[in-house]
Amino acid sequence: MAAPPLLLLQDIRLGFGTTRLLDGASLSVAPGERLALVGRNGSGKSTLLKIAAGLIETEGGTRFLQPGAKLRVLEQEPDLSGFADVISYVEAGLGPADDAHRARYLLESLGMSGAEAPAALSGGEARRAALARALAPSPDILLLDEPTNHLDLPVIEWLEAELAASSAALVLISHDRRFLEGLSRAMVWLDRGTTRRLEQGFGAFEGWRDQVLEEEERDAHKLARKIVREEHWLRYGVTARRKRNVRRLENLQTLRTKRRERSSAPGRVSMAATEASASGNLVIAADGISKSYGERPIVQGFSTRIMRGDRVGILGPNGAGKTTLLNMLIGTLTPDAGQVLLGAGIEMVGLDQRRAALDPAVTLAEALTEGRGDMVHIGGAPRHVLGYMKDFLFTPEQARTPLGALSGGERGRLMLARAFAKPSNLLVLDEPTNDLDLETLDLLQELIADYAGTVLLVSHDRDFLDRCVTSVIAFEEAGRWQEYAGGYSDMVAQRGHGVRARAAEKQATTPKREGAVSAKPAPRKKGLGAVEQHELKTLPARMEKLSAEITALEKRIADPAFYARDAAGFAKATSALGMAQAALQQAESRWLELEILREESGG
Repeated sequence: MAAPPLLLLQDIRLGFGTTRLLDGASLSVAPGERLALVGRNGSGKSTLLKIAAGLIETEGGTRFLQPGAKLRVLEQEPDLSGFADVISYVEAGLGPADDAHRARYLLESLGMSGAEAPAALSGGEARRAALARALAPSPDILLLDEPTNHLDLPVIEWLEAELAASSAALVLISHDRRFLEGLSRAMVWLDRGTTRRLEQGFGAFEGWRDQVLEEEERDAHKLARKIVREEHWLRYGVTARRKRNVRRLENLQTLRTKRRERSSAPGRVSMAATEASASGNLVIAADGISKSYGERPIVQGFSTRIMRGDRVGILGPNGAGKTTLLNMLIGTLTPDAGQVLLGAGIEMVGLDQRRAALDPAVTLAEALTEGRGDMVHIGGAPRHVLGYMKDFLFTPEQARTPLGALSGGERGRLMLARAFAKPSNLLVLDEPTNDLDLETLDLLQELIADYAGTVLLVSHDRDFLDRCVTSVIAFEEAGRWQEYAGGYSDMVAQRGHGVRARAAEKQATTPKREGAVSAKPAPRKKGLGAVEQHELKTLPARMEKLSAEITALEKRIADPAFYARDAAGFAKATSALGMAQAALQQAESRWLELEILREESGG
């Protein structure tokens, strides 16, 4: 006999104005179950999770929680005000019978000491603190909304193992396919306000969903129902896109084989000969490039050749220097040693993941046309904005929607639409999967597969890397980077492990000679000096100022008319952006170094 559910939602109804978000949705969570809640952005997944947590009142339906069941939810926007430090915030979520040591263990596993001041936390750090608070009490039910956001690969894999070993029932919302495949044992699909359940994990979900949609489409034709064309395409086009992506994965394997053969070819192509004969075939040539910040090496003696059509992923733990390496490769940051040469006629486009360039008062159509009528120019040819919106899963009704009303995933799709509308042959994507739902990830994979140029991609999404890249540049240790042919799984197969956390830099010690008298270790420094304390106190403000400067420069550079209007100003702004990004990286590294010293000295 099946155990009674710990949590039960039945016939849940909720609307906003005339829009019905939830219309008869249900959710049942039994002890120890592993559920994944999936659906398009804006379908109501987060709302349903908040109803399950008792944070939102419904218009209809019932919610039942077993008396005495301990339920915890990961807060999307945690409030740490009123707490002296992060450890106090996490420990406040513990009950009398909970293990107080678990709070510190979780924070350390998530890369935090617990002594951080809440006011100085970044958005990602606040989310990690909230994750520790949710996990610390060892709850009976754990509700997690996008738990992998702002986490790097080592922490994502640690979290996956931690949750797999937990006895708690889980309800997960995530865009990370590999994370869902590893943890889910049943699926709840939220679609048009109602839920469907599949008693299998995520690996079986997409095929099952496609089958359901195909059956619905056949039934709709049989009953001679009138289906709105745009809605029909948005829903039933999912199946066609996935089938196309299956074929594209086969093509990607062919590209990886060519990349592997090129990498293992005997001898080395002459730089001068490559430049002379490349004529645009060579995109980036890096020879022995190195970069250090203070005593810490970020990149040491790295070389690579990136050719037209390559899709290269850059991966490593947070703080390893992925963005520094990327900026050196695209020429916005000068290496300390070595050289980077860019091929002829490079036209580069990147994505502003901060969404800072989006004015919330501007409409969706105006953001795509830049306020110049109803046409966008794609590949030099005019196209009506409504048709172009459809390519990115927007309906005509959304054309006049202000950007401030868009969800995070919709804003992500808009940034993709703006980027792909610009002429380019080098696409630079730094964490492009943030806030994107699974269908939008399919769309982005399709766009990358069809892209005629070269792609540089920084991501922590293992499945996305496997589906998109022909090679990966992976962080090894102490500033060393190694290139591997294939995707993330190919890299793991070649070196025997995934991305490991960056080890803290240790002072070099002289090896002890046999028979030598051991020297007394240098006394540990007791606390930070006055100058270092002042530096630690002022660095957060400096980092915030640099971030604002970077955002402003990125917004200027994103203006397609800027270069034509003022080529010298464009070059100056690009150079300033590189210097600001380097300064921010250096400031962040210094802040981390001082925080470690402060923690070690007990200050």
